[in-house]
Amino acid sequence: MSETIAPLVLFDLDGTLLDSARDLHAAMDALLAAKSEPPVAFEEFRPVVSKGARAMLKQSFKQADEAARESLLPEFLAEYERRLAEHSRLFDGVADLLERIEALGPRWGIVTNKPYYLAEPLVRKLGWQSRSAILLGGDSLPRKKPEPDQLLHACAQLTVPPVRTVYVGDDERDVQAANAAGMRSVGALWGYRPLDDDPARWRADALIEAPLELIERGLLHGL
Repeated sequence: MSETIAPLVLFDLDGTLLDSARDLHAAMDALLAAKSEPPVAFEEFRPVVSKGARAMLKQSFKQADEAARESLLPEFLAEYERRLAEHSRLFDGVADLLERIEALGPRWGIVTNKPYYLAEPLVRKLGWQSRSAILLGGDSLPRKKPEPDQLLHACAQLTVPPVRTVYVGDDERDVQAANAAGMRSVGALWGYRPLDDDPARWRADALIEAPLELIERGLLHGL
């Protein structure tokens, strides 16, 4: 492997590698029905998926206060666990990107805020358990993104310095975590994003419109 190529590429999961919005939306609709609440439109729900389960509950249970929404969190996650990977699909270009990264030589891994007990079976269903060098969930450490702890832990476990690592994610928290960790931050613009969220303000080192731009624009080089 060339000394100029980053030895490690880390990815967010939902909204970056995997389009899981349909399964999450189905889980939320089931929960809403169980509580005699009207369904939430998919177009309204999808943009907040990368903000996490609490943001999805806030978007869907608009009349509930924070304490009431918090009490619904275990039920929502249980509904989602029952539907895990029924309709989730890789974003276009992701499979090719991972193959290209492997051909170039770097290792790649996943650092997500999704709980590990949900992320791990997804990774197995995708056949990535032997390909991904590391998988860290939002509950793997006391703090999660936007704090840099998960990213720094991944680097320590794989003995790669953060300065020679690239992190790709579709949410501002991903960029904040990567910047705080001292690694190259890349914003994925094909993911989930509210209309009022301007990626130009994230302060990412680069923004990409499609997965293969990571390689085509040389964003793995120079590290």
